[in-house]
Amino acid sequence: MSSSDAPATGALLSVRKLTKLFGSFAACNEIDLEIQLGEIHALLGENGAGKSTLVKMLFGVLEPSHGQIIWQGQPVLIDAPGTARKLGIGMVFQHFSLFEALTVAENIALSLDSNIPLAKISEEAAKLSRAYGLPLDPNAHVADLSVGERQRIEIVRALLQNPKLIILDEPTSVLTPQEADRLFETLFQLRDEGRSVLYISHRLEEVQRICSRATVLRHGKVTGACDPRQETTGSLARMMVGSDVASVHHEGLDKKGDILLEVAGLSAPARTPFAMSLKDVSLRVRAGEVLAIAGVAGNGQGELFDVISGEYTVASDNLVQLRGKAVGAKGINARRLLGAGFVPEERHGHAAVSALKLSDNLVLARNQSDRKAFLSGRFLNIIRHGAVKQATKRICEAMDVRKSGEDPAAGALSGGNLQKFIVGRELDRQPSVLVVNQPTWGVDAGAASRIRQALVDLARDGSAVLVISQDLDEIFEVATDIAVISEGRLSPSYPAGELTREKIGLLMGGLHESKTHSEPAHAH
Repeated sequence: MSSSDAPATGALLSVRKLTKLFGSFAACNEIDLEIQLGEIHALLGENGAGKSTLVKMLFGVLEPSHGQIIWQGQPVLIDAPGTARKLGIGMVFQHFSLFEALTVAENIALSLDSNIPLAKISEEAAKLSRAYGLPLDPNAHVADLSVGERQRIEIVRALLQNPKLIILDEPTSVLTPQEADRLFETLFQLRDEGRSVLYISHRLEEVQRICSRATVLRHGKVTGACDPRQETTGSLARMMVGSDVASVHHEGLDKKGDILLEVAGLSAPARTPFAMSLKDVSLRVRAGEVLAIAGVAGNGQGELFDVISGEYTVASDNLVQLRGKAVGAKGINARRLLGAGFVPEERHGHAAVSALKLSDNLVLARNQSDRKAFLSGRFLNIIRHGAVKQATKRICEAMDVRKSGEDPAAGALSGGNLQKFIVGRELDRQPSVLVVNQPTWGVDAGAASRIRQALVDLARDGSAVLVISQDLDEIFEVATDIAVISEGRLSPSYPAGELTREKIGLLMGGLHESKTHSEPAHAH
């Protein structure tokens, strides 16, 4: 059977008028969906369209407000993930839930609903991983594994339940192109066995490549269905957002000024057994420049962000300079006072406090100088709530943040909408230097375009922008210059027009050219 064919021999799962209300807000509104036996079915939509809410109802994490789930022709009540697994539904979430200090087999054991000896789990996991081309060592500690290998654990432990339907949420967001290809082969194998896959992704080229049908959600409702192989990425994006997705414009982004951010020969030991050490890293970012750093996850991106942001300081001030000031030994507040802004990779708990309102998160993220606009009183100890709410509204409007109320908790927003707010919160300060780690991870095409254009516009206005990203499409879309990080080492940087995907792939593998790592990444 070719990878483009998918048998349709009857409905495995159907939902009828499925609805989920949060107060008066309908996250899912009378959704109808049918998944056939032996098909890979895409679920498409913007952030906040209702995709996550829908699959959480299918997996028993959320209870529907009304409507019906029909499994193999029979209405069912899925009141818990254990119930879903017994029916034959498995799910691999976007965010991994693995304990790094435990082995692969121990992590799998924790997710099983019955007590099975660890030796038996190891044997079954090894056999299954070989059968599906997902090689795993059951005795390896998770901390020693790449992100791609961790993804395999999640898939293998779902497969150990012998599911008839597997739900995958953004499965390739952390994979290299080669790892994604291997995953697709596994999905074709599952489909050919008569299993079904519900595939959620913002990467429309993938959807066209592997899915035979797609259901599109917008604002909690089904707005269309199609064969994605008969569509273009542009037409799929239009179905998702209701209009054409704007491309990023670089006009005027050709004047580079002073060096605003410089890292010179910086080495830093790994802070934990699971971290990556930085080795002789040098880079420069000038006013009017977007320097993008590519690399496979786990090669030191987070550690580099922490050192540049001041969350982790180094012994010598001169190793990191902002606007000509040595700040290596100074913390994040000192760097913010010099006009720097930072957007970390992890939205919840790092960039935002999930339980707090957006307005409270805004105040927390401002430094002493910025915060004065929101405070009054002799000792600046009274919050001017009107000013805070006005600023929150301004940010939400500028970045098109979709939310269910005027000032909801950060955790109530979809991942993409929270990301737009966090980026907008930093842009609202008009920073002279902005450092962003994974700016559009798990973000839909429309939101990604808005965020990327905002980064380019900031550089055009004279700021220096450093983008750390695993998404090569994103890197080529925003960057004036590109460098690659591999095993804690940073390559020299190159004008974006001089690099191909193949060259970046080689650099990702550690094949740095014979320039010394202590020299600035690229001299303009």
